[in-house]
Amino acid sequence: MPRKIESLFIQGPAGRLEAILEEPEEGLLREAALVCHPHPQHGGTMHNKVVHRIARGLRRAGAVVLRFNYRGVNLSEGSYAGGEGELDDARAALAVLRQRYPNLPFTLAGFSFGSRIALRLGCAGAGAWRVIAVGFPSVYKDRSFFEGCTVPRIFIQSTHDEFGPLAEWEPIVRALPEPKQIHLIESRDHFFVDALEQLEQTIATLG
Repeated sequence: MPRKIESLFIQGPAGRLEAILEEPEEGLLREAALVCHPHPQHGGTMHNKVVHRIARGLRRAGAVVLRFNYRGVNLSEGSYAGGEGELDDARAALAVLRQRYPNLPFTLAGFSFGSRIALRLGCAGAGAWRVIAVGFPSVYKDRSFFEGCTVPRIFIQSTHDEFGPLAEWEPIVRALPEPKQIHLIESRDHFFVDALEQLEQTIATLG
């Protein structure tokens, strides 16, 4: 029986949001996962290579994965809203995922700007059992949402991330309260050039 792949539109706060729902290639469903893409004003979409690998790694681990485009991206309606609107978009997408798979635990994941959206949503009490933050940018100075956050957080970073240099990134992440995991992947840049396979494998085998 072929796996389920569905293109759909989600009703978001600023209009409909373009999305793709994909079930695992094989095996039982173990969890549901929402994956958030990079900054919409810098070419980020749900089809970004890193986002695609995150989604595939999660599916290999038994997750049904929902990716979506923020407002104003491709077929999604609305326009960029400074991060706050995009957080609301993620919340709307999560509600649809939870409605479809109410009995599964869920993961929030994201890359770059999307990692911040996933962390903000997860630390705000959405009920996630973990948050996977890939390529978390250290340039965002407001990190107040981390205070009191007890959701397990998994940080995956390129060793040569120009938007989250390890010299800046490591002190921030290592100072955060437990529970957390840190995974460093040897790569040339923020986008895991030459290391996408390793990124996918890391996500597929997370404990």
